[in-house]
Amino acid sequence: MTAEPLPDWFHPPPGGWTADDLDRLPPDAPRFELIDGALVMTSPRTSFHGQVMRRLSNAIELAAPHDLWVEFEMTIRLGKRQRPEPDILVVSGPPHDERTAYLPEEVVLVVEIVSEESAARDRETKPLKYAQAGIRHFWRVEKEDRKPVVHVYELDDTTGTYVPTGIHRDKLVLPVPFPMDIDLTTSYRAPR
Repeated sequence: MTAEPLPDWFHPPPGGWTADDLDRLPPDAPRFELIDGALVMTSPRTSFHGQVMRRLSNAIELAAPHDLWVEFEMTIRLGKRQRPEPDILVVSGPPHDERTAYLPEEVVLVVEIVSEESAARDRETKPLKYAQAGIRHFWRVEKEDRKPVVHVYELDDTTGTYVPTGIHRDKLVLPVPFPMDIDLTTSYRAPR
């Protein structure tokens, strides 16, 4: 038995992958993000991940001012070889139906929901890159006792890194980036 050859589009272009190359992948290609010039295929989502992403993005959208809106699974162009795809983004600026990525200056909040496959990227790699790009607010959602726990970070202007501002279980009440009062117990409905 021989392995099927990789499709032509899967081979990196001369000079390696760039942020622009993601827009040139064929429509039937799997979803990728670009981290340090490497294509990272997004893995199948668990029910926990999908429910938390949907319910948390809805709650954030209800709290957001009218000049901001919520996107999910959209990439951010952080540089020539960086185009990560957070689970949830809060963005500013005019909407555009054909858009495939945002710029860091348009991003108000980034949320990563940690899964087994993405744990190192969500806890270490991506927060560092978001902070270096100047994105002021970052949340990391972990699963604890089958419930979402939100770790909240804010960019420290002096160090250029994120500093933790709280770990939230059951309820998320924050004044920034805009006032929010979110019941985290409704972010995931565990199977019976």
